[in-house]
Amino acid sequence: MVFEIRTAVPEDAVGIAAVWAAAMPHLVMTARGVEAGLRNNPNRVVLVAVTDSEIVGYGNIYLPAPDAVAPRVRITVQVLPSHRGQGIGSALLEHITTQSAEAGAARLLVVASDDSRSFATKHGFTIGRELSHSQAELSAVPAAPPVPDGLQVVDYNAVQPGQIWQATVAVAHGDPSGLSSAPPYDEWFAVEWNHPELRRDLSIAVLEDDEVLAFSTTTADPARKVTWSALTGTIPAARGRGLAKLVKAVALGRARDAGLARAYTGNDAGNKPMLAVNEWLGYRVAGSAWTAEKEL
Repeated sequence: MVFEIRTAVPEDAVGIAAVWAAAMPHLVMTARGVEAGLRNNPNRVVLVAVTDSEIVGYGNIYLPAPDAVAPRVRITVQVLPSHRGQGIGSALLEHITTQSAEAGAARLLVVASDDSRSFATKHGFTIGRELSHSQAELSAVPAAPPVPDGLQVVDYNAVQPGQIWQATVAVAHGDPSGLSSAPPYDEWFAVEWNHPELRRDLSIAVLEDDEVLAFSTTTADPARKVTWSALTGTIPAARGRGLAKLVKAVALGRARDAGLARAYTGNDAGNKPMLAVNEWLGYRVAGSAWTAEKEL
C-alpha cells in the first residue's frame, strides 16, 4: 500500500477523529475536540498517515519541556483496524521516534491496547503496568453520598480555573500509571480548561472554603450520548474521606440527568481505591491496555 506520512493540520480533524473512534471507541474524541487540540496546543507533534486522501493512521508526541533532562516522552500511534499489517504503524512510529530523539527524549512511553501489545514488543517496547477501561450505564448510577459538614459540592462553573489546576498539580504525579500530567497553568488553561469537549456543568469539585479537596473532570460526546471521566482525584491531605466517590457520583448523576446514557473511564489496574469507587458506581471492566516503554 502506498501512503504518505505528514504533519497534521486542523482540516484533518474529522479523519483523525474517525481513526480514534475505530481504534479506541471508549474515548471521547470528537472532530471538534481534535481540531481544537491541533490549533491550540503547540507542545505536540501530530502526524497522519494518508492514502487516497483518506487518513488511515495517527501519531502524536507530547514534547518535553525545553529544560527537561533526559525526559520520558509520551507518544501515541493509532491505525484504522482495516489498514493494519501494511506498515503504516511502523512508519508512523519511525517518524515519531526520530522526532522524539531530536527533541531530547531518552525514553518513549505509549499505551498499548490488547490488540497492539505484539506491535509494541516487536518494536522494542517493554510492557509495563496494566490499565483497564470500564463502562457504566448512567441509568443505574447510585445516589451520591451525603456531603460532609463544612464542605460544598459545586460544578466547574462555580470555581476559578486556577483552583482546579492547583488540585490537578497536587494529584497528577500520584497516578501509578504515569500517564497523568499537570502542565504549566497557561498551557493547561488553553488546552484543557478551554477544551470544547469539557463539560463544566458535569464536572464536579468539593470545596472547603476556597480550596478544592476533590474533583472529577468530565468530557462528553452528546452525539453518542457518552462521557469520559478525564481525571478524578483527591488532594493528599483530604484522602480517606470518601470524597472521590462523592464527586464522581454527583458528576455521573448530572450526566444522566442531562440525557447522556453511558460513562467510560480508565484506571491503572493497581489503583485499588479508585477501582473500588468505580465498582460501587456501577462501572464494569470492558477491556485492558498496558503502558509500554522504550529506551532511545
